[in-house]
Amino acid sequence: MLVTTWLAAGQADAYQSDPDLTAYRAAVTELVASFERSGAADSPRVAARVLSGRLAAPDIAAVLAQTPSGCAGALERLLLEVRAYRPSPRSSATSLAALIRISLLAQIDVLWWGREPAYPTDADVLSSEDLLNLDALQQGGLLLFRYRHQANSFVSRAARSVERRAMPARRPMTAGLWLARARPQAVALLNQIAAQFAALAPPGTPPLWVTSLARSVEHQRRLRALGYAALLPSSHCVGYAADIEMAWFRRFGAHHALQEVLLDHQRAGRANVIDEGQAWHVCLRPGVNYGSRLMPAAGA
Repeated sequence: MLVTTWLAAGQADAYQSDPDLTAYRAAVTELVASFERSGAADSPRVAARVLSGRLAAPDIAAVLAQTPSGCAGALERLLLEVRAYRPSPRSSATSLAALIRISLLAQIDVLWWGREPAYPTDADVLSSEDLLNLDALQQGGLLLFRYRHQANSFVSRAARSVERRAMPARRPMTAGLWLARARPQAVALLNQIAAQFAALAPPGTPPLWVTSLARSVEHQRRLRALGYAALLPSSHCVGYAADIEMAWFRRFGAHHALQEVLLDHQRAGRANVIDEGQAWHVCLRPGVNYGSRLMPAAGA
C-alpha cells in the first residue's frame, strides 16, 4: 500500500530525459537532515514509514524513476536495507541516517550503470577481457596511485597486524584489494585524480591510495555478510567504481585537497562521489572521455 500510494503521488511526473543530479543531491541532503531531526533514526520501522512518503519529492523521484527497477524497486530496496540495518564497526554506514544517505546517492550509480551485466563471480572478474591487471600496469610504471592486495593467509594477516602496531602511519588501515582488476577508464580517471592531488597536496604527501576497484557480486555478498555496507546493485560489480582512501591523508593535512579534487570531478559531471568516511566512493559517468591512453608514472 505504501509503495502504491508513493507511486501515485510522485512517479507520474518523475521522468526526465536528463535528471538534475545537483538538485537530487541537495534533496538527499535535506531529506537526511530532516530524517535525523524527526527521531525516526531510532526505529527502522518508523524510518521505513517516513521514507515511504519523503521519497516522493520531485527532485528525488526524478532520478529514482529512471533506475532500472523504477521508483517502486528503488523504494523496496531502500526499505529492505533500512529494516535489515545493524550497526557494525566495519560498515561505512555508521548510523541509519548514513545508510540512507549512502544508499540514495548510490542510486546515481544505478541510474548510470544499473543495466550493465555484473560480474557474478570472482572467476568472472579475473577472466574478463574488459578489465586490466593492475599488477602488470604497476610493474610497467603506468600507475600514479598506490594500492595493495588483501592479505589472504594467516602469515600475511599476522604481518599486517605487526605492521599496524609498529608503524601505524605507514599505510592506510584498510584490508586492500581483493582482486586487482580495473577497467581502462577507471585507471585513466584515477591517474588523473592522482596527478591533480599530487599538485595540490602539501609537500611530503604520499600518492593517492585506492582501496577498492572491480568486485564480483559473489564478493559483494561476502562483504555484506561480514557487516560492510556493500550495496547491491553496485557499480563496483560492473567495474566502473573505485574507493579512495581519505582518512589516512588527514595526518598529512592533505584530505581537503583530495576532497576538492574529487568534488571538482563531480561538479564537472565526470563522476558521482560519495563520502563514506574513511574512503570516498567514486563512480565513472557513462559517455565521458577519460583519456585514450594510460599516463606513465613520473620517471618511467
